[in-house]
Amino acid sequence: MKVLVATEKPFAKVAIDGIRSEVEAAGHQLALLEKYTEKAQLLDAVKNADALIIRSDKIDAEVLDAAKQLQIVVRAGAGYDNVDLAAATAHKVVVENTPGQNANAVAELVFGLLVFAVRNFYNGKSGTELLGKKLGILAFGNVGRNVARIAKGFGMDVYAFDAYCPKEAIEAAGVHAVDSQDALFEVSDIVSLHIPATAETKESINYALVNKLPKGGILVNTARKEVINEPELLKLMAERTDLKYVADIKPDADAEFAQFEGRYFATPKKMGAQTTEANTNAGIAAAKQINAYFAEGCTKFQVNK
Repeated sequence: MKVLVATEKPFAKVAIDGIRSEVEAAGHQLALLEKYTEKAQLLDAVKNADALIIRSDKIDAEVLDAAKQLQIVVRAGAGYDNVDLAAATAHKVVVENTPGQNANAVAELVFGLLVFAVRNFYNGKSGTELLGKKLGILAFGNVGRNVARIAKGFGMDVYAFDAYCPKEAIEAAGVHAVDSQDALFEVSDIVSLHIPATAETKESINYALVNKLPKGGILVNTARKEVINEPELLKLMAERTDLKYVADIKPDADAEFAQFEGRYFATPKKMGAQTTEANTNAGIAAAKQINAYFAEGCTKFQVNK
């Protein structure tokens, strides 16, 4: 079988070495398409691929039409909204992700952003500390759990809400479980977002919800830009000069948010999974999942069932 790694933003060399080792040990062939600049290059490369490993690369119906032999796509990472799941299902292509492999990297970035924010973006003025602050975690999956672990090291009081995670599981991790999103924003000094971008969550972080944060509140977004109702957040930040917004996803309205100097920051490019460790872990996990699929028909991490 031919396994194609198609990455506009390439894996680190150590990750590629690990992927190659896994793929070739299973008797498959590895092909690379790195730093491609046009979709036509991707369309040509997938023509004879049986499996595909991607990162943030977009896999739509056109790509799937070109990939006549394709059986499985693995997104090296947790989010998979860059893959057209309906089109993949129609083409009888299995789509998987690699949950948990980037979780610590994203969680550590949350605190990089937070320290930067509470110290007033290092402008020389007196800031505050994280010790004793109430941190709310919206969605208690792999990243949320790692955020909670690190927050305890800072001496923070940690709360969480997840509509799909039982309260008992949250509390077993030493975290206060609350009953709703509204309650989470009301009780927290800081809220960290870890929800996926779905029909239910898109633009759900809106004026009314964020306005429940107490004075001096901070919103941290290392999830997806689509979950933010940008016009409403802009309106709220104009009204409430005490609020700060820090993100790992540059919003569409970045220029408008930039007016809130000293209260807004977004990384120039998405950095959550950009560590050597996460890069390597996710890539090798993707290779192992492809090998398991071809060897045993294993679809444990399939997301388009």
